[in-house]
Amino acid sequence: MTNHSAPAVLVVQHEADAGPGLVAERLRTAGVDPRVCHPWQGEALPASLDGWAGLLVLGGSPNCEDDGAAPWLPQVRALIREAVDARVPLLGICLGAQIMAHALGGGVAPRAGGPELGAVPLRRLPAADGDPVLGAVPEGALAAQWHWDDIERLPPGAVPLLTGDRCPYQAFRVGARAWGVQFHPEALAGTIADWAAADGPRIRAEGGDPDAALGSVREAEPLLRTVWGAMAEAWAGVVREGVPVRMPVARE
Repeated sequence: MTNHSAPAVLVVQHEADAGPGLVAERLRTAGVDPRVCHPWQGEALPASLDGWAGLLVLGGSPNCEDDGAAPWLPQVRALIREAVDARVPLLGICLGAQIMAHALGGGVAPRAGGPELGAVPLRRLPAADGDPVLGAVPEGALAAQWHWDDIERLPPGAVPLLTGDRCPYQAFRVGARAWGVQFHPEALAGTIADWAAADGPRIRAEGGDPDAALGSVREAEPLLRTVWGAMAEAWAGVVREGVPVRMPVARE
């Protein structure tokens, strides 16, 4: 249900099985209204973030530079740059974080060792201390992973916050109100099961085990709910700090 009194966040969803999941659930709990735009279904993204309280860019299978497969990506890049310039709270998830990195001057490349899948432990970096969104993430927290590309170079001025053994840039901040995470805080076992079914043949052909990846997420789900639900609520707190005066038209 849409809450017209809550600050509204524009959510960019790139494909059918990559929705906002746990993050949207916890944003609503924290008094923020996530309104999803489906450009892959032909819905138009807004021309600007005027009136929006935040921007959430989700994951998906396209490469961050594949404008042919996802012709809405140029507008997503424009909205990301606008969010950073205007200090509109921004959260990019997996592909969303890669689009952020690319749009702001960083680099993204295919992973040399195959995809990173399943529940993977993360390590805190010094800058995580005191970060308003990721500061409470415990050392070694598990995060759901499902990606074939990595951010290989952060944008100028970006601050790395979390890392991992197989992916150096698991979370970063740009400026005071923009965060990118390579993992999937929104995804629980049901979503991962859909991805494992869809990507299983490709994963097996590359020597991976989608069933083991799914099992690790299913086992970790209580922890994932706790840690990444709290992260979503912390980002909601940043959103609520600056609510726009004019609210955008609701999307159903």
